[in-house]
Amino acid sequence: MTTQRLDDRSRLDGYRPIEDYGLIGDMHTVALVGTDGSIDWCCLPRFDAPSVFARILDAEKGGFFQIAQRGDRLTTKQFYWPETNVLVTRFLSADGVGEVRDFMPVAGRTGAVNRRQIVRTVRAVRGTVTFDVECQPAFDYARAAHEVDRTGRGVCFRGSDQALSLATALDLRPEGNGVVADVTLREGESTTLLLRDIEPDAPCAPVLDAEAAERAFRDTVQFWRDWLSQCTYTGRWREQVRRSALTLKLLTYEPTGAIVAAPTCSLPEDLGGVRNWDYRYTWIRDAAFTLYAFLRIGFTEEARDFIGFLTNMCQLETAGEGPLQIMYGIDGRTHLAEESLDHLEGYRGSAPVRVGNGAYDQLQLDIYGELIDAIYLHDKYGVPVSYETWQSVRRFADWVCEHWERTDEGIWEVRGGQQQFVYSKLMCWVAVDRALRLSRKRSLPAPETTWQRCRDEIYETIMEAGWNDDRQAFTQQLDGQALDASTLTMPLVRFISPGDRRMLRTLDATLQSPDQGGLVSNGLVYRYNVEETDEGLEGEEGTFNICTFWLVEALTRAGVVEPGRLEDARLIFEQMLGYSNHLGLYAEETGTHGEALGNFPQAFTHLSLISAAYNLDRALDGQR
Repeated sequence: MTTQRLDDRSRLDGYRPIEDYGLIGDMHTVALVGTDGSIDWCCLPRFDAPSVFARILDAEKGGFFQIAQRGDRLTTKQFYWPETNVLVTRFLSADGVGEVRDFMPVAGRTGAVNRRQIVRTVRAVRGTVTFDVECQPAFDYARAAHEVDRTGRGVCFRGSDQALSLATALDLRPEGNGVVADVTLREGESTTLLLRDIEPDAPCAPVLDAEAAERAFRDTVQFWRDWLSQCTYTGRWREQVRRSALTLKLLTYEPTGAIVAAPTCSLPEDLGGVRNWDYRYTWIRDAAFTLYAFLRIGFTEEARDFIGFLTNMCQLETAGEGPLQIMYGIDGRTHLAEESLDHLEGYRGSAPVRVGNGAYDQLQLDIYGELIDAIYLHDKYGVPVSYETWQSVRRFADWVCEHWERTDEGIWEVRGGQQQFVYSKLMCWVAVDRALRLSRKRSLPAPETTWQRCRDEIYETIMEAGWNDDRQAFTQQLDGQALDASTLTMPLVRFISPGDRRMLRTLDATLQSPDQGGLVSNGLVYRYNVEETDEGLEGEEGTFNICTFWLVEALTRAGVVEPGRLEDARLIFEQMLGYSNHLGLYAEETGTHGEALGNFPQAFTHLSLISAAYNLDRALDGQR
């Protein structure tokens, strides 16, 4: 929790820093709430639906819902109610202390099972304070018009395909395409605003009275506390691990068990640049990382639901006839066509604003390794593999054996053409290795001789062509020169001993600063050198948070043979914790000024934090 002066942290060109937001949600969708009490991003009724508030992508057109205390020299504090995803934004001024309590009730707990709801309770904590309220929705990424239908107890915003109900006892006044209000509260008084997604021809929702609002709050707090009580992690970084777990739960789409990579689209990796992507989908690549993180800290149900989603997708694919798709919609859809929303200016002028993701039909060979590793982990720590799932694994392993030598776009989804990425070969090795392990552990039918020959051939290829004697490191591409942080995962997937000379030298090369040919800048890790990689894109980018956590894990494991590496791992890890925002949330990247870059918050980052914390904690306790 940090304190901010509103007049010191005013919106720059109409935008707040990406790290200035908190997250609320109900496992169908989320809302980003700024430290100034403004909801600047929300898609209804689910993650990948068009936005109704998108000021974070266009300060003028995007739409927002702000509740802020009036006064001079205001400061704010924003924090989560302990052990929950209920967000509190507190305002402090000479007049007193006020706060806005934001949450999304779990479906059914306030009587509207199929509708998404945001509850915003405004309170005077000390003194007499006045709040300004403004709600300016902008349906369909600010492309669709709507009418404002005022009632005696609020207002309905009605578009042709969608509508919102804002139920409140406040006197709402029309302004532009929305409404405004102000309310003065004395110490101990409160009022609640309920925003609900409704059908275009449905009546407006009823107002939540004080008793019902308090009950919804208490029910939501209890839900999150009950869920978090399953967490088995009790190590050194308990608070950060639990916050990451709570964040990952918010990024879960409850109806299918899918997990979005991030709940936002087009937040830039390079401010003012073109690296703006839509992450509101489920990547196969996240599979093993998700399963490992959830299972290691006790969340077996989430692991089971996610593996169920993945295996269902795999069984629907013609797995033996072509490459597996790299990402899916949260409902399992496969067509994720990319388009640019040219009417939106993008976050601080970072255009184009993209929805959909054109990388969905890329060839990325590494996903087979992550998928089969996830199935292997679930078999090991969860439920033994089913016959149907094993049939899919066999087809995937056979396909990898036939196609692992192909070029592909790789883990970083480059748009400069297919290449021979070492990480892709590494994960093809994982795919065949885990298939072999499963077949032997469960006595399942498999062409083991063929698989073993393929696995060994991939291993020899990586060791010969993936290693560069001049650089004394594993490289990004076969017979290449450039470094790539993805090679840090080699000991994590048990391809190579963490104490192997080649792995230690790769660590040393990576740990050099970029101007010395390495990838680490003051403990933060770039995924690669953009000048040495044919990405097909212009511009720069920040350090990749997941790569920093990969470095922590690689150093942790290397500490077995060189104990000093373990202390290095701890120092880098604890420094990295300081780059989260005030709520413990991370975006995809960290910029040169410590700012958050890319979509926010990022599931991959939080998954890797959990894994790094778990393994580092065990190593510090002398466990292996």
